[in-house]
Amino acid sequence: MAFSDIPILGALKSKLKWHQARQGVLAQNIANANTPKYKPKDLKRVDFSTLVPGNFASSSGISTVKTNAAHISIPAISFGGSIKNFEAQKSIDWEITPDGNAVSLEDQMMKVTENQMEYQAATTLYSRSLGLLRLAVGQN
Repeated sequence: MAFSDIPILGALKSKLKWHQARQGVLAQNIANANTPKYKPKDLKRVDFSTLVPGNFASSSGISTVKTNAAHISIPAISFGGSIKNFEAQKSIDWEITPDGNAVSLEDQMMKVTENQMEYQAATTLYSRSLGLLRLAVGQN
């Protein structure tokens, strides 16, 4: 099994792709801040827990075993799935200029910052997961 086939890494890749696509949409909004009648767009939030089809133990044949009474049992979880298309939605902004432009630069910059922070968190989680897997198989 390749590292890329592990369900949690697949879900993290999907999340990273979503954040990349959202960054592009937000950049278009900022670029069109002076375009008459331009309405800002945003991507619909994806509930990544819906990418979990069933449970990890049943889909992969892997399960945890409690070998000591002091161990804590946890349910198996799958994070598999992928996102192929992201849905765009019109952003609801209350400021509209006289020429019909509804882009608020302050609002867009807040969304860009939020998107960047979430992307960095997912990137850190992805790289640390890979590091743990490499450590587990003896590759440093």
